[in-house]
Amino acid sequence: MNTPEVVREPILASDTAARVSRVGLAIGVLGLLLALALGASKGDGMRHFFWAYLVAFAYVFTLTLGGMFFTLIQHATGAKWSVSVRRLGEFAMNTVPLLMVMALPFLYPLFTHSGVDEYGGLLWPWIHAHGEHAELVEHKSPFLNTPFFLGHMVFYFAVWMVISRFFMKRSLMQDADRDLSYPHTVKMRKLSAPSIIAFALTLSFAAFDWLMSTDPIWFSTIFGVYIFAGCVLAIHSWIVLSSVFLQKRGYLKGFVNTEHYHDLGKFMLAFTIFWAYIAYSQFMLIWYANIPEETGWFQHRITPAWESWSYALILTNFAVPFFGILSRHVKRNKAALAFWAAYILVVHFIDLYWVVMPNMDPHNNPFSLMDVSLLVGMVGLFVWAYARQATKSSILAYGDPKLKDCLAHVNF
Repeated sequence: MNTPEVVREPILASDTAARVSRVGLAIGVLGLLLALALGASKGDGMRHFFWAYLVAFAYVFTLTLGGMFFTLIQHATGAKWSVSVRRLGEFAMNTVPLLMVMALPFLYPLFTHSGVDEYGGLLWPWIHAHGEHAELVEHKSPFLNTPFFLGHMVFYFAVWMVISRFFMKRSLMQDADRDLSYPHTVKMRKLSAPSIIAFALTLSFAAFDWLMSTDPIWFSTIFGVYIFAGCVLAIHSWIVLSSVFLQKRGYLKGFVNTEHYHDLGKFMLAFTIFWAYIAYSQFMLIWYANIPEETGWFQHRITPAWESWSYALILTNFAVPFFGILSRHVKRNKAALAFWAAYILVVHFIDLYWVVMPNMDPHNNPFSLMDVSLLVGMVGLFVWAYARQATKSSILAYGDPKLKDCLAHVNF
């Protein structure tokens, strides 16, 4: 393999990024406006809209936090292979401010009583717990209450903002630095491990607060790991598609090669298996213990309305991508890997929809155009925030001292 000469100069995709950013913003605004119109026309007090909004938010949340983990783990391990694609993960990580704005609609269900019915409210049923489960929820009230919820949310975003800003700033300073002692590289390496601990705790508790608590009776200590698996799957797939897109337009040629796609594909395969392992472990332990407070969550997902989705997940999110990406040849074929990356990002939405929406109504599957338009709108805004960064910064971390080793990397 011919290794290109390392030229430590920025690779700017300003014009392309500006166009993508404008398109993303337009699609995002139109998608959200359409979803608002469809939600208002349903006559349910925007109940379905808010639940669908939570699913779309969770999707963008996994991309942003996936980018954060990708960035942190590369620094913690001193990884060489990923230097040429690390900036793409950093761009995803640095969309935390957008995620914070996207979370503001959560405040509406917390402070209103509109749309309340037998399932207990717009988003978080613990606000209106009643009946046979009221006493159970009451025992969780020190955690499931509005002030605590808001305090958590502020804390999560504060932690993520500090981490994303620090590592993005240092990465850009690394590019401009000519000090052969590489102080910014050393600093990021030292702080990556404690940042991973902070990331793991905040991700898990955010998953508990925003997703698991939509069923206030149910609990699973492995749920945060389940969401983490989706984060890692999503970000590796996103980086593959971003790299292919940029290379088709003449960027990163020679910097992202077959070896790098092979490694990204290996992580996609590994976390497809890991997702299945965590999903099965969660189900098997709850099934074996047979505790009513735990089994109810799965019972909601084997009703006639949701049973087909539950069984389909085994195929769509594990069996199909497992055999699709298993071959070495697929992982080393850019077009084939891009197809599977796009596929994983689609079925990732199906997974999150299955996690959230049966808690709204276990007896009816409300999937409609509004759900799709909300997802398209939220992802459009994510693309806007993601691409906007590339209008000002290099899409390659050209100042990383490991770049030469990255370009010489070979899979055996």
